[in-house]
Amino acid sequence: MEKLHYEKLQETLYHEVMDNGLQVYVLPKPGFQKTYATFSTRFGSVDNHFKVAGQEEHQVPDGVAHFLEHKMFEEPEGDIFATFATQGASANAFTSFDQTVYLFSATENIPANLETLINFVQNPYFTDQNVEKEKGIIGQEIGMYADNPDWRVYFGLIEALYKVHPVHIDIAGTVESIATITKETLYTCYHSFYHPSNMLLFVVGGVEPEEVFELVRANQAKKDYKAQGEIDRIFTPEPKEVNERKRTSRLAVSLPKCLFGFKEIQVGIRGEARIRQDLLTKMALDLLFGSSTALYQKLYDQDLISDSFGHEYNSDPNYAFSAIGGDTRDPEALLSTIKTEVSTIVETGFRSEDFERARKKKIGGYLRMLNSPENIAHEFTKYRFRGGDLFNVQALYESFTLEEVNQRLRDHINWDQLAISLVVSPE
Repeated sequence: MEKLHYEKLQETLYHEVMDNGLQVYVLPKPGFQKTYATFSTRFGSVDNHFKVAGQEEHQVPDGVAHFLEHKMFEEPEGDIFATFATQGASANAFTSFDQTVYLFSATENIPANLETLINFVQNPYFTDQNVEKEKGIIGQEIGMYADNPDWRVYFGLIEALYKVHPVHIDIAGTVESIATITKETLYTCYHSFYHPSNMLLFVVGGVEPEEVFELVRANQAKKDYKAQGEIDRIFTPEPKEVNERKRTSRLAVSLPKCLFGFKEIQVGIRGEARIRQDLLTKMALDLLFGSSTALYQKLYDQDLISDSFGHEYNSDPNYAFSAIGGDTRDPEALLSTIKTEVSTIVETGFRSEDFERARKKKIGGYLRMLNSPENIAHEFTKYRFRGGDLFNVQALYESFTLEEVNQRLRDHINWDQLAISLVVSPE
């Protein structure tokens, strides 16, 4: 068992790699009543073309990672949610672009709930009948999201930004793509991506680390996993330019929804360098569009934005983009004003005092996040899968310079890489 102590944060993290390759991390929080555990695999919606070393290459239908997540909760003896409930736990799961996460939260019966979490994720049960039944359920979910204006404007932006990369495909896939999924497809993906060497178990809360490790060691020792080679995720090269400048969808909305974003040209960055770029970009976007900025106030005073206005940055070794916007009465006026104001800021750079204030705000938000077991668990796994360390984030913020943030601003705000997504009412 490895002990990692972060003096400045007064946090101690415990780590062990099981014989089968499973990474296990435990963060004890003395005095916390709640324990939160996540069991995650590096398998997301973009992983639809892959090859495991020594095995044949596979190209699977869009939406298979999300479909597999749904089916994992079904077991021969019934629904696993009921088991968690009888043990006083709340369980859930989600699929993103690059990972699938299974989780529970509880204040009691932690060993039993931890065993349940590990065992059901490591015990797939797929039949022709239950796979066919799930197609109708997920098909309804796809239809529900298709009628959701916020979802439509968001994926409309990604579709406008990306032509080839599977990030532009809805995480749940399409009704047509999921119709081709079989139990054999699910087992192929399961055995490729749910091998312990591709997974991470994280437990945070009122637990004793050695007790958790003893439980996991004993649990894994009962299971026979053969060593598995590296997973090669295969992607068709994505053109540098955006797929289309503007995409418009029509749904019944009280106000138009407008999202715009910039597609990164430089990709392939990994490890801490990627984490650094991610944090620098988010800080630059905060300095541009945060609720305390002069630009935000100007747009608000002109009634061009509301409290729905916000921004985010998504990155992966093979893609990266920003998404900025919200509801607006006049998308054209909003975009015109933003382009004029942002172009000036890109040219002059941020002021030193604004940079220092933004840095302090980011560090404050980060430290508050460390009081939430849920946020710690999800952020830790995300950082670890991407080659970084959540508990080094404060040090990264403190190392940033004004020149770095200004350069990141100039690199990211490239008007040739801009795409716009609108959702407006039918004419």
